[in-house]
Amino acid sequence: MKMKFAFTAPVCLCIGLFTLVSCGKKNFLDQTETTNLDEQTVFSDSARTVAFLTNIYIDIGFAESATRFGNGGLDASCDEAEPQKSATVTTSIQFATGTVNPSIISADAWNTPYTNIRRVNQLLKHLPGSPIPSYIRNVMSAEARFLRAWYYADLLKHYGGIPLIGDSVYKVEDKIPAVRNSYKECVDYIVSECDAAAAVLPLVRIREDYGRASGGAAMALKARVLLYAASPLFNGGGINKEDAATCYPDNVPERWKLAADAAAAVMNTAAYSLNEDNATAPGYGFYKVFTLRVNPEYILAKMQGGNRELESAWQPPSRNGAQGGFPYQGFVDAFGMANGKAITDPSSGYDAANPYSNRDPRLAYSVIRDQTPLIQNTGLKEPVNIFLGPDGKGVSQDAVHAGTPTGYYTNKMLDENIAANFIHGSQRCFPLMRYAEVLLNYAEAQNEYAGPVAEVYNAVALVRKRAGLLPYELPAGLSKEQMREAIHAERRVELAFEGHRFWDVRRWKIAAQTENKQMTGMEVKRNGANVTYTIFPVRKHNFRDAMYLWAIPQGETAKSPELKQNPSW
Repeated sequence: MKMKFAFTAPVCLCIGLFTLVSCGKKNFLDQTETTNLDEQTVFSDSARTVAFLTNIYIDIGFAESATRFGNGGLDASCDEAEPQKSATVTTSIQFATGTVNPSIISADAWNTPYTNIRRVNQLLKHLPGSPIPSYIRNVMSAEARFLRAWYYADLLKHYGGIPLIGDSVYKVEDKIPAVRNSYKECVDYIVSECDAAAAVLPLVRIREDYGRASGGAAMALKARVLLYAASPLFNGGGINKEDAATCYPDNVPERWKLAADAAAAVMNTAAYSLNEDNATAPGYGFYKVFTLRVNPEYILAKMQGGNRELESAWQPPSRNGAQGGFPYQGFVDAFGMANGKAITDPSSGYDAANPYSNRDPRLAYSVIRDQTPLIQNTGLKEPVNIFLGPDGKGVSQDAVHAGTPTGYYTNKMLDENIAANFIHGSQRCFPLMRYAEVLLNYAEAQNEYAGPVAEVYNAVALVRKRAGLLPYELPAGLSKEQMREAIHAERRVELAFEGHRFWDVRRWKIAAQTENKQMTGMEVKRNGANVTYTIFPVRKHNFRDAMYLWAIPQGETAKSPELKQNPSW
């Protein structure tokens, strides 16, 4: 098995040198100089050694990118969004249609983590000899070990158990072990690395170190990995229970307790809180948190300079966007009413003739619909014209069937003051782990282990209260199954387009239901004051059990008979 790594023979790499400056204007990923250096030169210099570590952060959010596959990301590979039309058959289309296979699946999930794991191992090998004070080296080592755990966690959620290479640094001519470790071994290794990193790293990072891995990030990653490990797909319920690389062979309820305890440990630090502001407008804090470079909710984010990447992916063509996925009607319907009730509840007040009235405030902050006011490059907000006229034709390039195949555009995390065709960008950083997720992780794990106890209600209530729901409390007396449904529904709307839904439906083992159905959109027709809303079919999604785990790229399994492919591929 051949892996692509930096500093293979000959040992050279184009390395960006970075300056650690205040996050108010720049961040630790701002590039200042690029030079061709060899391995000895890098690690004999303190600044270059720090720059090498910083370089490992660059790929940290690759899996969650809104344009990961060219025409969408994980959102466009599940029931959240329809992929942008593409001249080529992309991985997002392959997952949507059920045609994905080892010969055509994207290899980024394999290559990117292993490339960075090798970089971490190189750093750990040379760090003791670098001219850096020991107390700084200790923190750098812990930071690197967290990053290694992060990239292994990326591999684990894509493939299940993968080869663990320890601290080894292999060269091109070396025989690289390709036998997959068991799922259990991988979970145990990641958790132990998170524990080791958390014991050394500062609980939070501030000032010039803001954005770097922290003790809180290590704790939150541990909680996420343990939550996945306790979930039905992996906790004795794999698609092949005899394959130790894909799951635990047994179902152990205490795994839920481990996950709940790990999430509770993050909560008990009191280092994080939800960004809440229901005074400006209901749910405004939910919108605002994604535009704040520094906020109390982000535990780990992909740090960036001024950017318009999400605006380019998700805003309408009139703003020079529409390069990513387009929300489905089913996703829109997942948002309840402002009173906290599902739209399917007869007492909710939902009106199909006025479908966006009195809805969960997060809907407007997550989805652009017909007539949503949106900023133009003139600096003025103008309504997005997605409707069709009485003749059935659109009046703008943003119209349904023209700019959007579903009748919607994504609004999640977009800055209301930035358009994709602006010169300047947002100071937004992409969230990789935030406190709302930790609360929902805890609620899910605790409910599965102990049932809907008060602590479960309280954790969910915090998220719903920040969302601007009134009342925000869930009904009393829910059964374990009803609470499970409520938590699943809450995750779907709260964590949308952040890279969670694709994995959630798989680890819950419900993808055969959520992904094997007709996806729909909304067609709005306007004739003066007369407005009609018609749901129409967009794409039939297809799912098969093999798709619960990614196929290892055929190019990798062909290199070594030791590397076993996932079941049913």
